[in-house]
Amino acid sequence: MTEVVGSIDVAQVVLYVFWLFFAGLIFYIRQEDRREGYPLEDDVSGKFNKDPWLFVPPKKTFILPHGRGTVQVPDFKRDGRPVNAKRMSPAPGYPSEPEGNPLLSGVGPASWVQRQDIPDLTAHGGLRIVPLRADEEFGIAAGETEPRGLPVFGCDKKKAGTIQDVWVDRSEQLIRYYEVAMEDGKTVLLPNNFAVIKVGRAKKKYIFVEAIRSDQFADVPATAKLDAITRLEEDKITAYYGGGMLYAMRSRQEALV
Repeated sequence: MTEVVGSIDVAQVVLYVFWLFFAGLIFYIRQEDRREGYPLEDDVSGKFNKDPWLFVPPKKTFILPHGRGTVQVPDFKRDGRPVNAKRMSPAPGYPSEPEGNPLLSGVGPASWVQRQDIPDLTAHGGLRIVPLRADEEFGIAAGETEPRGLPVFGCDKKKAGTIQDVWVDRSEQLIRYYEVAMEDGKTVLLPNNFAVIKVGRAKKKYIFVEAIRSDQFADVPATAKLDAITRLEEDKITAYYGGGMLYAMRSRQEALV
């Protein structure tokens, strides 16, 4: 017994314990990163492993806030949305070309996530994103530009409409969207990240949108309610403008050299 104990190197034991711990940590992390987005599909055929087992974690139940039920992951549900695009080649790795209106195709920069079709809520359970007309406690800070009433111009430098209202995030206390009223009476939302306040002739201010043309505002995805926006609607609206950064004009899709 003395010889066995005497031959143990404490530093070596600690090293082995660390190796075991690190191996277990890697295994745990590789399990957790497979809770969503799996199984992986083949790029060309769309085939996937229907019975994955390696590194796949057991189902975990998450309780959603505000009494919205529970969700279990992984659930291995495939995205069943139709792809509004065609592959440029059947070989692996080739891109897809959008069909129809590319800004609504859900492909490339215009892609969006199938989020829940419910609005985000504050910690107290109220609507998180609302127009100023729905919450009198919020307003434009003194000294800042009042956007309501300013004209909106697209990347073609033509007028698309006029800012009618401002949608604020009551949790983060910042502007999320501008409500644009067009000449035909339709209103659409413009994400704040895609809007730039500029000064034109006679020092008159206006909203400039580099992402899309003035005529493309007409097809911006609408919200189901006038004073509320869901997570899914947010993703679709943002994807529309994001897609415009590539698809709004043909010149943006061509090589520079």
